[in-house]
Amino acid sequence: MRFAAFGLVVAAVATELSKPEPERTWEGRVFGMVPYDFRPPTWQRIRDAYWNPDSDHLFSDRVFGVGWAVNLHRAKTLVEHSIGRLMGTREALSIRMTVRSEGSKKPDVVITRE
Repeated sequence: MRFAAFGLVVAAVATELSKPEPERTWEGRVFGMVPYDFRPPTWQRIRDAYWNPDSDHLFSDRVFGVGWAVNLHRAKTLVEHSIGRLMGTREALSIRMTVRSEGSKKPDVVITRE
């Protein structure tokens, strides 16, 4: 795995060095599919890669290096949606808790399913 990652970095650098100097952007794709970016990161690019509510993609281009970053906002949304589907809707699984008075011999909390 490390050998493959190192090979992708070498291929990305070789791709940029094979271009004439004025055409080097230090960003692009290796083998037409793996993104790379060797420009200095900016806060905006970091936010866009790791927390982008406007994107429906789970993976985005990495801010620095070769490969992909995980859009954590999209991951959070997918996890919430999956848990919601697994557990059911909030209305279907509502739990009502009632606190009993201190003098009561009944349990402190009664959980009922409506």
